[in-house]
Amino acid sequence: MNSPQRPEIVRNPTRSVAIGSISIGSQHPIAVQSMTATRTQDIDATVRQIHDLEAAGADVVRVAIDSRRDAEALMEIRRQVSCNLSVDLQENYRLAEVIAPHVNKIRYNPGHLYHHETERPWQDKVRYLMQVARDNDCAMRVGVNCGSVDPAVKERFAEDDSISPMLESAWQHCAVLDELGFDRYCVSLKDSDPQKVIEVNRRFAEKRPDVPLHLGVTEAGMPPDGIIKTRIAFEQLISRGIGDTIRVSLTVANNRKAEEIAAGRKILEEIAAGRVRSVVDYGLKTLNIISCPSCSRVENEAFVELGEQVREMTRYAEQYRITIAVMGCRVNGPGETDDADLGLWCGPTHVNFKRGKDTIGAFPYDAILPRLKAELDQLIVQRSAGV
Repeated sequence: MNSPQRPEIVRNPTRSVAIGSISIGSQHPIAVQSMTATRTQDIDATVRQIHDLEAAGADVVRVAIDSRRDAEALMEIRRQVSCNLSVDLQENYRLAEVIAPHVNKIRYNPGHLYHHETERPWQDKVRYLMQVARDNDCAMRVGVNCGSVDPAVKERFAEDDSISPMLESAWQHCAVLDELGFDRYCVSLKDSDPQKVIEVNRRFAEKRPDVPLHLGVTEAGMPPDGIIKTRIAFEQLISRGIGDTIRVSLTVANNRKAEEIAAGRKILEEIAAGRVRSVVDYGLKTLNIISCPSCSRVENEAFVELGEQVREMTRYAEQYRITIAVMGCRVNGPGETDDADLGLWCGPTHVNFKRGKDTIGAFPYDAILPRLKAELDQLIVQRSAGV
């Protein structure tokens, strides 16, 4: 397919990293990515979605695997698609050697490496991943997320400092890869708060201007607010030369995933045209609903509908400075709801409900909204009383 014409944007002089048929970094065009939302083992549905994303202009498509059966499905998917594929290893880093011959890029989360083989130093695990990538002609992404930082790193910083642990983790992993002589990697540092995304990426780029950066606002939520939050971060970073590949992460139904690509391309076009606005111009509501993008990790597709229901139900509270998180899986849910005032993370049959870091309980999907409203009303009374 013919790729859409790319806008010209002046960039930081990062090194070039090849991912299949494209390269990111240096002065290569900023690549636009997305991630499949279908179950990986549903091969036909996943292939259709990859084709849809590619037709929309995706340069790289990421697919998550969490088991050997997922990996085997992705092998068959690869036989049916020709796009540049990135694999998300989730928490099972040992699957890298199984799937690496069939993909162009391996993404791992430093915070998830401690879940398996806890007695093994994380440096050894990174060495293993690097060797697998090198042996199979794969690029790598060191994907740091605010809600899943390695506990050993996080405990060294103040509880209210979420940026420093992310930076320390990223710098540590870069240092190990550098020592191993492997430079075919990029880094992502993601948060649901666009201002923190700006700050953490700016600080990383000051220390490691050579490393290509993958930009994104995690759990940005539903359109249009999810696009606005992402645009705020992208405008402030890309207009300063920071950023080599992007993903707009939206909570949308499976048949709307191509909207992520369209949104990303439009943002890049407008930045290139100099249409960069101040944060206040966007008029975001005080009530902040964060929700993770629909992806193959979601254990119940009712998660997307629940996000829409939460948005509608909470409209009466838009003037209050309250954050509600709606998360779709066990991978991101437990940790990335901690900073929200009220947090929901969705399992196969029940929704786990938290207030801050405290668990309230697990409720059926058809019973969670009344319980959420009761807690929200109580929180509003407390905020109004200055408690």
